[in-house]
Amino acid sequence: MSRLTSGLFLGLLAQEAAAWGNLGHETVGYVAQQFLAPKALSFVQSSLGSTYSESLGVAATWADTVKYETAYEWSAPLHFVDANDNPPTSCSVEETRDCGDGDCILVAIANYTTRVAETSLSATQRQEALKFIDHFLGDIGQPLHVENYEVGGNDIDAKCSGSSTNLHAAWDTGMLTKNVDANHGSSATTYANYLVGEIQSGQYKSLTSSWLSCTSITEAVNNKRDAPSIENDIRNLLEARAEDATAKITPLECPLVWAREANAYDCTVVFPFSTNEDACTGTYYSNAIPVIDLQLAKQGYRLAAWLNVIFDGATSLP
Repeated sequence: MSRLTSGLFLGLLAQEAAAWGNLGHETVGYVAQQFLAPKALSFVQSSLGSTYSESLGVAATWADTVKYETAYEWSAPLHFVDANDNPPTSCSVEETRDCGDGDCILVAIANYTTRVAETSLSATQRQEALKFIDHFLGDIGQPLHVENYEVGGNDIDAKCSGSSTNLHAAWDTGMLTKNVDANHGSSATTYANYLVGEIQSGQYKSLTSSWLSCTSITEAVNNKRDAPSIENDIRNLLEARAEDATAKITPLECPLVWAREANAYDCTVVFPFSTNEDACTGTYYSNAIPVIDLQLAKQGYRLAAWLNVIFDGATSLP
């Protein structure tokens, strides 16, 4: 069964294949909202409006909701990239190998970046682009959304606190929900505020500059541009688009690096897993939660930086 067919089937039955689930995506959006620069914040608030409480947190789940609707079924493959690697022995994401047809999250992020910045588009079209970026910047940090093995873990039976599930769903919702229920009042905003505190003055403060550097921890990026950075990625994309609106949109360096970074966890934390093991207890759970916390904080921070560059011209972050 293909990833698209399997993902839709599971989603229609149990909504299990949505990366991070509502809780995780809302958290990424709420983290990002607190780091937006003035013009980015103004655009987010005016574009999302009262429908989404002017908030990236509220809007972050839209893309998962609509992919099950006939009008948006085409968007389902855009939530992931099928890394054809060999975890837990070796992990990697390769642009040509894994997204050669362009129908994956790497190209989707580039495409909707051009669209959200395009002032000739309607407000509705730009809002849609914003909501896709809001969601896809969260998806790309989920290790099983950058992995093909066992349909991104959907075909691996697992348990969460005794209840039957699959490994993908355990990462999407099971372990995250247990952690937030136990430690953050069952609230996405409370959890996001905790992560923001760790970014500003806690365990993540010394890491944030590396989050924005676009330097891979696993492999060198494709040698397309000097000094890969969010600013260069977006500037080069928008300049090329301005010169030729019909030019093919290809993946950017930073999202590729971030996909590789998340994928590396498939070898170290995700797939050292026994079928029907309980992912929500014991050593597996205690090893996974710090990764989930880190990836959600990181992608919220990166989402803010991405939008800040588009609308304010710089990441505007420490």
